[in-house]
Amino acid sequence: MPNRPHVLAWCEIPVLDFARARAFYEALLGHPIEVMTMGPSTMGFLSSDPDQVSGAIVHGDGTAPSQSGSLVYFNGGDDLSVMLARVEPAGGQVAVPKTDIGNGFGFFAHFIDTEGNRLGLHSMG
Repeated sequence: MPNRPHVLAWCEIPVLDFARARAFYEALLGHPIEVMTMGPSTMGFLSSDPDQVSGAIVHGDGTAPSQSGSLVYFNGGDDLSVMLARVEPAGGQVAVPKTDIGNGFGFFAHFIDTEGNRLGLHSMG
């Protein structure tokens, strides 16, 4: 088994309208999303860097967006305010603004994507 430096290896974000979700995440992340059909599912890869923990937006049978359950946090870079400012123009909604976690743990924010998923951002600044 390969050595994995991270506890998490992969995440999948369910989407109802793949084209709409792809446009949202391309705007949020600031880069194109590679698309691949895998069996009955369409997947849009959030990163192609093999050294990063990554994931995909996924459309197919059994995928259902949710605002409850597990919460995935995106790396907000040096200051999550930059990425958070892209949420609403791309069609999402800010649910929790940039908030200081305290004790030197940085900042977080939550947003609702165009599909109804609740996700988070984290940064140290």
